[in-house]
Amino acid sequence: MAELLSLDDTERLSVAEVHKLYRKFVNRSQVSLMTSFGFGKELVERAEGPWIHTRDGRRILDFTGGVGVLNHGHNHPRILAARQKFAERHRMEVHKTYFSPYVAALSHNLAQLLPGDLDMSFFPNSGAEAVEGAVKLAYKYHGGKRNTILHADISFHGKLLGSGSLTGGAQNHFAFPGISGVRSFPYDDLDGVRRLVAEARTERGDCDVYAILIEPFSASTMRRCSEEFLRGLRELCTAEDIVLIFDEIYTGWGKTGSLFYFMRYEGLLPDVVTTSKSFGGGKSSISAYIARNPVFRKAYDSLTDALLQSTSTTYYGFGEETATAIEAINIVVDDDYPMRARAIEKVLAPGLERIRKEHPDVISDVQGAGALYGIHLDGGPKVLDLVAKLAPGGIARDPLFRTKLITCAVINALYRDHDIYTYYTLNGRSPLVAAPPLVCGTAEVEQFLDAFAQVLETGLSRLLTRFVKEKVTSLW
Repeated sequence: MAELLSLDDTERLSVAEVHKLYRKFVNRSQVSLMTSFGFGKELVERAEGPWIHTRDGRRILDFTGGVGVLNHGHNHPRILAARQKFAERHRMEVHKTYFSPYVAALSHNLAQLLPGDLDMSFFPNSGAEAVEGAVKLAYKYHGGKRNTILHADISFHGKLLGSGSLTGGAQNHFAFPGISGVRSFPYDDLDGVRRLVAEARTERGDCDVYAILIEPFSASTMRRCSEEFLRGLRELCTAEDIVLIFDEIYTGWGKTGSLFYFMRYEGLLPDVVTTSKSFGGGKSSISAYIARNPVFRKAYDSLTDALLQSTSTTYYGFGEETATAIEAINIVVDDDYPMRARAIEKVLAPGLERIRKEHPDVISDVQGAGALYGIHLDGGPKVLDLVAKLAPGGIARDPLFRTKLITCAVINALYRDHDIYTYYTLNGRSPLVAAPPLVCGTAEVEQFLDAFAQVLETGLSRLLTRFVKEKVTSLW
């Protein structure tokens, strides 16, 4: 008979037992990777707001913001109450032949908050699914008569086969099969887009591009599109009847200081916008693509095609997920999360700039907006060149090896010595990311800045010596 672990058994597991189960049943390399940063060596007892409390009594400031998921922080009381109310009332979860008041209300709320005629919503589970749904919508809008889709060279849109083929940069170090007709353009380069559109013509001279997919603010590289580029893209897409898709999966719900990044530019309107991450309030696995009324209706609003989009996910309209998103959005509005992000920026941006000026040999650049900043670290002793040559596998050929090693050493010191949790991205120049939840106040931001300054005052040589000595073998 199978020996199954109960929920109570699970909560009694030690960290060593969890590591053993991960190595045996999940991924042994994941254990080596995460413990190399100092993470993963203790288990979390509880989490609330911007704080993580471990079983051994540590209180960790979570400055990752859940990699975009936790604008509301951990276990927001209103989110918990909404989910508890849903459970206590025994509401039905999902059944496609019953209409859902939660889907109806959530769609209404999105239409109220988004500009123009961005009125029509669909709710899959993940950001990658939302991207693929938006791309399918664009392809269907043109009746399958166009065959080319354009994306930026530094993009990150997910890791499914479709969304992965639309992801550029370092995220694609292994070539999986993808959708056909994909071409990339330099980020924020309008002439580059125009050139590709001009090249993608049928024999009759008609445009063959059915969609252009872009992140107005690239959360994996911290680069942003200029207003001129975005408005020029809109003009080009309108002229050629190309579906313009804005990916705001990370940057939605106030993170960069406006409800969505594109909304800082009055009158700018994509044909489709995707969202996920904090859309679910830190508890719900839900995403959305929201389309302009005429685009959506041309693609799917017929008796023949009305159910065609719903084949993308079994859990479309999952009751508790949509109920949670309704409450999450209301919190964003009630507590003015864009304003909170701007308040964080007023402390975080000048603080990081001050530290950059104090350590110009270590910090090459700081980029960001609102509560989402990337810190580009570089420099370090020449011994790193020798370490790179001795590194196993193909690591020595990674042009960003030095940057990644320095950034890992800083992340490790912040966590180990100062109880602050940060991360770095694998795209672009791999910046260290400071992205606090929007429930953080001035005190928490200043705590991070003080700790970051102290870590850099230690000196890169000492930081790297400790990190390389303890971690590099298992990390790489």
